[in-house]
This record gives sequence, C-alpha cells and structure tokens, in this order.
Amino acid sequence: MTATQPVREPVAERGRDAERTRAEILDVATAEFAAHGYNGARVDEIAALTHTTKRMIYYYFGGKKQLYVATLERAYARIRAAEQQVDVAHLDPVSAIRRIAEITFDHHEAHPDFIRLVCIENVHNGENVKELVSLVDLNTPIIRMLEDLLVRGRREGIFRTGVDAIDVHLMISSFCFFRMANRYTFGAIFGRDLVDPKARDHYRTMVGDMVVRFLAVSPTDPPKPRRR
Repeated sequence: MTATQPVREPVAERGRDAERTRAEILDVATAEFAAHGYNGARVDEIAALTHTTKRMIYYYFGGKKQLYVATLERAYARIRAAEQQVDVAHLDPVSAIRRIAEITFDHHEAHPDFIRLVCIENVHNGENVKELVSLVDLNTPIIRMLEDLLVRGRREGIFRTGVDAIDVHLMISSFCFFRMANRYTFGAIFGRDLVDPKARDHYRTMVGDMVVRFLAVSPTDPPKPRRR
C-alpha cells in the first residue's frame, strides 16, 4: 500500500459500526419516547444525545414515525425473546406456566420504558402497533407456547377446559403491567408501594399462584368422559 492510497475500512467492521449506531439511536429514542411521548419527543434531541445528526437518523430509520415504530418493535421483541427462553419441554405444565408468569414479571420490572411505551401507544389507540403487527409476528410464539401447555395440562387432568392461551396471557400481562404502570396512583390511594423490594417475592409468587389456581381443575367440574 502506498502513502497516497486511502485506508479502506473492512466491510464487516463498517457493518458492526452501523449496527452499533442503530442500537444506540434506538436506546436513546426509547428513553425519549417513553419520557415525552410520540409528540413530545424530538429527533433533534435524540441526535444530540447520540452524537449523530438528524440526517443520519433519517438515513437509518426513514423518519420520526419509523423510528418510533422501530422502538416499539424492539421493545416487544425483547419480551418475546425472554418468554421463549423458557424450556417448557422439560417442565411440567404447572411449573412451565408459573415460570412464564415469573419471566413476564421480571421483564416488566426491569424495563419500565416498555411499560411507558405501551401506555403511550394506547393513548394513540394502538395505531402504530396495528401497523407493526401487519409486518412482524408479535404474539404467535408465546400464544403457541401457552396453547401447548394447556393441551398438556388437560391431557394430564390438571387444567380445566374453557380457557384459551390468550386468556392466560391476559391474566399474566395484566398483573405484571398494572404493578408497574399504576404503581404511583395505587401507592397514593392505598399507601402501598408495589415495587417495594421487600414485597417483590410476594408479588412474584402471587402472579404464578393466581394463574395456576385459575387453571386448576375444580372438584365441581364434570368428569372427563372415558376413552373407549
């Protein structure tokens, strides 16, 4: 190589830099959208905090709306990835359901920005999530996992009928989401801190108990017909 020849950056290195820059933009954008909402967040501020330019953000994402949708996509993808880490094939149905509830509990607690993004999106009537759902599968993995567990539990005679996977997902998400989203209003009204570390194990166990007991076969349920 002569002194006059430019040093060319390897393609793989440029790719890593682009991925890192994109991830950094998404990190800052997530915090900004969660703190200020879609209308209140400013792309100029996101650019300043990431030490890049507004033009570069548009290059990676296309515009403010596309950036916001990308933050939603990543936020949902992360919780789905956490849910899929459960090795349900090696757990009995009750333990598996309880484990999924605990992972959801842990994830919601560890990602308050996810809670705020979902709240903001509901203020906007879910307009952007509707668009995202048409492009990305946000629910099938966890719903399929829960369906399989319900089938296994019924086959073993420990789960009742009349409940589907979306019902179970609703119960788990409702408890975990409410605990984080309503912690301030709940605390002001009832004087109880829902995220008090001393009560964490109690609430984490509570969500699992709630779902498992809801699914349990009741003594009053009619017996299953015998196979012939």
